[in-house]
Amino acid sequence: MAAARHSTLDFMLGAKADGETILKGLQSIFQEQGMTESVHTWQDHGYLATYINKNGSFANLRIYPHGLVLLDLQSYDGDAQGKEVDSLLNKVEERMKELSQDSTERVKRLPPIVRGGAIDRYWPTADGRLVEYDIDEVVYDEDSPYQNIKILHSKQFGNILILSGDVNLAESDLAYTRAIMGSGKEDYTGKDVLILGGGDGGILCEIVKLKPKMVTMVEIDQMVIDGCKKYMRKTCGDVLDNLKGDCYQVLIEDCIPVLKRYAKEGREFDYVINDLTAVPISTSPEEDSTWEFLRLILDLSMKVLKQNGKYFTQGNCVNLTEALSLYEEQLGRLYCPVEFSKETVCVPSYLELWVFYTVWKKAKP
Repeated sequence: MAAARHSTLDFMLGAKADGETILKGLQSIFQEQGMTESVHTWQDHGYLATYINKNGSFANLRIYPHGLVLLDLQSYDGDAQGKEVDSLLNKVEERMKELSQDSTERVKRLPPIVRGGAIDRYWPTADGRLVEYDIDEVVYDEDSPYQNIKILHSKQFGNILILSGDVNLAESDLAYTRAIMGSGKEDYTGKDVLILGGGDGGILCEIVKLKPKMVTMVEIDQMVIDGCKKYMRKTCGDVLDNLKGDCYQVLIEDCIPVLKRYAKEGREFDYVINDLTAVPISTSPEEDSTWEFLRLILDLSMKVLKQNGKYFTQGNCVNLTEALSLYEEQLGRLYCPVEFSKETVCVPSYLELWVFYTVWKKAKP
């Protein structure tokens, strides 16, 4: 399936831009491609020239008076046309250098953005930067009653689980799993552990290796488990093949009613690990906002956590200081006083540093 390619070429001149000279100097290059020209001009805002080819490709040349010159070119993806675009961009770059008489301070040419392709390679980071992944295959793409589930293959990171547009975990991301388990500082031998979410099976797989007494994982979406046990086996191993094992059980339920039930029964855990998705998913009507949902999970988790137990969770990108501060505010509003620590870990497929929290109840006086 072919797609549209959006190519860009930017020039930052060391002096004010002479729009008429630039337009005249570049005109022959576009004419050679059979492109017709249309020019708009503003007294104080420079020039906009549009060039249209009979095959539907087009280019916009924007010349700002202060010296910024931008060329945007959109074409239909194809080998022959791709070579034509590269040739045109090369010629424009060479001509611009001649016209500016070496006064160009900066030339920036980015790889083309491919739009409408069969495989979506562009996914945003948590702090709003656009990342182009080396994705070459759609492995799994299904809509569950709760979310869209994608598993895409990356040459660098292996298969990547993406839930409703949010990059969750790749097969390369053992660093994430280790961090949300306490970075190797905890002894899980003989312990009772509760995992909230975690449908990719990574946490469950790693904890089972550490000989716990019992691990209970509560995941709302069976289809996440189904996709991951087939296509994320480097992450989950074989623990998702059955919902029960010698030292673990997987409950396909909403974690909120389960937490309430455990709290009512007086059941307690040595560790609670919150690996829920970034966008709250619940069948409960109590989540009026993301923060209220998060605080509800925190309160219920503290109620089922032993006095000397620990609660682990992911935070956010290290750049999102306001969001992290708001999360820490929630920790001060729980039904019981708590303390916390945090660490920053590089998660390979996130392409950003990620903050992880450890929370525990304050010692009773």
